[in-house]
Amino acid sequence: MTPSDKPYRPNVGVALFNAEGEVLIGRRYRDDGPEIVLPGLEWQMPQGGIDANENPRDAVMRELWEETGVTHADYLGETDWMTYDFPAYDGPPSHRLAKFRGQRQKWFALRFVGDDMEIDPLATRNGQPPEFDRWRWERLDRVAALVVPFRQHVYAAVASAFARFV
Repeated sequence: MTPSDKPYRPNVGVALFNAEGEVLIGRRYRDDGPEIVLPGLEWQMPQGGIDANENPRDAVMRELWEETGVTHADYLGETDWMTYDFPAYDGPPSHRLAKFRGQRQKWFALRFVGDDMEIDPLATRNGQPPEFDRWRWERLDRVAALVVPFRQHVYAAVASAFARFV
């Protein structure tokens, strides 16, 4: 199967805004197949797959909790669907993402209404291993420059769509 014959994986992403208008980003700490980590480009906003028959709004709250521990967030808005392709991947075909061309994402803007002590990316939740070893608040307009190149156009579009929440 060629990459263009593969489907896109349904996915949600979250721009979690704090009271100062910055977004939460996490630093990926391992190579994860098609979603490689490049030196200096290890940061990203939380994102993850949509389970079968799961509503995207439910998926974004589940993914936010699984990856960060955050449960106190209010809905602000969302984007239309966007896509990005994975770079070439010659790893094991059994990898969970090897069967996909890339990801089809719906991004959500949420306002964090909890306390920073709630944020813990190192805990295992729902049997999912941690993806991030550190987190920080960052200006939304700077995040696209901190992610792997194949995601940068999506992050730039998210920054434009959510600039009103800064």
